[in-house]
Amino acid sequence: MGLAALLISACAGASDFPDAAASDPAKLGWMIGSPPPVDRIIRFEDGSYFRFPALRWSVSNFRQLMPTVNVSRGLGAPVALPNALRSDIDGLRFIPLGAKDFMTWEQSLAATYTDGIVVMHRGQVVYERYFGVLKPEGQHAAMSVTKSVIGTLGAALVAEGRIDASQRVSFYVPELSHSAFGNATLRQVLDMTTGLKYSEDYADPNAEVWAHASAGSPLPKPKDYEGPRSYYEFLQTVQLQGQHGSAFAYKTINTDVLGWVIARVTGRNVAQWFSETLWSRLGAEQDAYFTVDSIGTPFAGGGLNTGLRDLARFAEMMRNEGRFNGQQILPKAVIEDIRKGGDKGAFAKAGYGLLQGWSYRNMWWVSHNPDSAYMARGVHGQSIYIDPKAEMVIVRYASHPVAANAANDPVTLAAFDALAQHLLKKP
Repeated sequence: MGLAALLISACAGASDFPDAAASDPAKLGWMIGSPPPVDRIIRFEDGSYFRFPALRWSVSNFRQLMPTVNVSRGLGAPVALPNALRSDIDGLRFIPLGAKDFMTWEQSLAATYTDGIVVMHRGQVVYERYFGVLKPEGQHAAMSVTKSVIGTLGAALVAEGRIDASQRVSFYVPELSHSAFGNATLRQVLDMTTGLKYSEDYADPNAEVWAHASAGSPLPKPKDYEGPRSYYEFLQTVQLQGQHGSAFAYKTINTDVLGWVIARVTGRNVAQWFSETLWSRLGAEQDAYFTVDSIGTPFAGGGLNTGLRDLARFAEMMRNEGRFNGQQILPKAVIEDIRKGGDKGAFAKAGYGLLQGWSYRNMWWVSHNPDSAYMARGVHGQSIYIDPKAEMVIVRYASHPVAANAANDPVTLAAFDALAQHLLKKP
């Protein structure tokens, strides 16, 4: 089965797949043995790494399957996360969106195929659990949570005056002058209001997302292949569709472009810049890493892999308005700009039924709910959820069989808000 077919199958309903217990990658024994049994071998080259339930092992082991570039945590000692674990969370009850029956917090973890989750409240870890093959010392794919990280780096450069958000992309990257991005502004890229002929409908084998995937693949190309051979080459081929600035449209290539701008302005690729300006200052326990294309370009749109506790450090820094580990790591103005949100009218045009009233700013999803919560979101259930009023952050890694967040949002959004309200009532 080809990669396109694999992802098409991943868009089927969750009921078509084994549940979390039956698909547990540790119990299924993927990649164990010297060599593993033939029916338990996972490969990148044949696309088997993305077939469910093998996907549940892959997302915690991408570095074994494909080329990557390191994100150094630096040479300083890790900064401990204070623990104050609570016993009143697993039994918390809530009703998923659109449902009639109650579900417990513990049940929600299986329903969303959670691989690991950390909750921090007022700077302390109050809940931490791991499942399958993910361990505290392991790393997991952040998927499109990566976009919010890159968006934060871009917003910081804007706040520092190194990037002008009103300037056209082509000012920073002349190679994109003749593409759809040429006359788009950095603000339109940051808020994904660009007009691009680019579909991310995985169920459509003719969608441009497949050409993007082919260009970014580090695997050798077929002899008759004549398309772009890197992310940089692909971005130069993107055509205009519609009008920049008129509507929100979630497209990964916006983040790839922002990554190119960051690299051009700073002289560092996004993995290096992320390490120098942020990751090495968090007191992280582990290095992170990015997957790369055939020329070593980090995948800015979705290639970040981290330890879960380190992702919690990043989230807690965001909750604390850029301050963590005894220092101001990001300008406070960056977090303030994210929290205020983007154009609600432009966002509404995208038609997210479960996200009505939300907006998108600097590649973060902003709820505008009474708690001013905002999120980073990635396919298959990756999440950062920051609730300033409840003084809470939740980071979750998952391997839901359905890529689209609409499959887990009814549970996720209700569970995360219920926990926030619980912590407000019982601090």
